[in-house]
Amino acid sequence: MPNVALYNMEGKQIGEITLNDAVFGQEVNKSVLHQVVVNYLANQRQGTQSTKTRSEVRGGGIKPWRQKGTGRARQGSIRAPQWIKGGIALGPKPRDYSYTLNKKVKRLALKSALSSKVAEQEIIVVDDIAMTDIKTKTIAAMLKNFNVDSKALIVTCDNNNNVVKSARNIPGVDAAFTGSLNVYEILGHDKLIITKDAVTKLEEVYA
Repeated sequence: MPNVALYNMEGKQIGEITLNDAVFGQEVNKSVLHQVVVNYLANQRQGTQSTKTRSEVRGGGIKPWRQKGTGRARQGSIRAPQWIKGGIALGPKPRDYSYTLNKKVKRLALKSALSSKVAEQEIIVVDDIAMTDIKTKTIAAMLKNFNVDSKALIVTCDNNNNVVKSARNIPGVDAAFTGSLNVYEILGHDKLIITKDAVTKLEEVYA
């Protein structure tokens, strides 16, 4: 089982914590990670794009010229796709891009994402993130104590409104809780800052 350092908000090591191999020590499955990220992005698409076909464009009810004898190519409507201001052939229409993946695949992907952070030493376990009010300065000071100057994801056990609102003003820094954690967020940040309670919760759910 991997052991990682346990820190407080001041950036001082106060001990060690042993992570469960079933969640944080898995072999990274890149294929599954790719499947889940593509699924996540597809589910975010609104699918509201739309173009008009030749039957939906205004005008073009009359044949522009007679079929034969003019020397020009035969035409049936000035709103055919080859005409300026004509309809769009095979253009996009509103559709639902979302699809579902098996629960086992999504669980395996989350374990792989967490394990990759441990393997690459990009995880920081904090004893607790105690905030009584919304203050960006507190989160910024904590990140400075950990020498984090890149994209970071802060994960708490429960939805901590003070942490979420304090972190959202810092570019590249996001906050989440164990119930909303997803693979795309984990892989999209260089550092994963997670509380001890959140680690315990993840191990209870996914181990």
